[in-house]
Amino acid sequence: MKREPWLGTPGSTIEILNKYGFRFQKKYGQNFLVDGNILDGIVRAAGVGPEDSVMEIGPGIGTLTQYLAYAAKQVYAVEIDRNLIPILEDTLSDWDNVEVIHSDILKLDLDRFVEERNGGAPIKVVANLPYYITTPILMELLEKNLPIQSITVMVQKEVADRMQAGPGSRDYGALSLAVQYYTEPEITAIVPPGCFIPRPNVDSAVIRLTKRTNDKIPVRDEELMFRVIRASFAQRRKTMMNGLRGSKELNLSREMAEEAIRRAGFPANVRGETLTLEEFARLSDEILDIAAVAP
Repeated sequence: MKREPWLGTPGSTIEILNKYGFRFQKKYGQNFLVDGNILDGIVRAAGVGPEDSVMEIGPGIGTLTQYLAYAAKQVYAVEIDRNLIPILEDTLSDWDNVEVIHSDILKLDLDRFVEERNGGAPIKVVANLPYYITTPILMELLEKNLPIQSITVMVQKEVADRMQAGPGSRDYGALSLAVQYYTEPEITAIVPPGCFIPRPNVDSAVIRLTKRTNDKIPVRDEELMFRVIRASFAQRRKTMMNGLRGSKELNLSREMAEEAIRRAGFPANVRGETLTLEEFARLSDEILDIAAVAP
């Protein structure tokens, strides 16, 4: 029988930190959760059950890891900070279904890892992500078409809002479109600073990203579409026309940019922040056709 989690309170967290003389490293953006209700809520939001294998990114001292290990079949906890490894060996010693991996998630061959550890079967990703590296980690997980069922993460509330934002809103941008192309995002909880040690300066949010399977927006060249999206939001005050022809990633002439926008059915002064994902897909398909016949 699995032991119930015992971390997840300010007292138990401080006790472990003092026991090991742990000092927070700003470069890793470390903020440890100390609220059991929030921890339970993350596990529920991720839908973790006894048949699931979970990858946790940045387990810290193992607080959320304990809750995941109690609920899941197997947990793979990937931690970059060498100083936390002996702490994790201590706090997770009562769970034999946890493997701690000392690695940078951005340098780990995730396809190979999932194949070796989980026989290639899809896993669920759960993480309390450092704010400074949220977007690179999410893009790594989303763009590589890894065997992942869902991603449930704690992020800065502002970033979670951007993931859910729609056309025309201040928060809408390249991150919104990437997340919504690959997944269905849903904010499941807002978490105040007092739920962490040390306290961050902003509210956080738990957001679940359920991977799309057969309902992706059809587009002929994903990579081209995201180059178009990045060009459109590189300078928000510019029109789509200026963004496209000024992009080194696209290398379009003014005439090609004008033609693509016209063929896609948009006015010449359209701005990227007003277009839906479907409209970006249509525009990138037109660019593909125009580039194919360009001299």
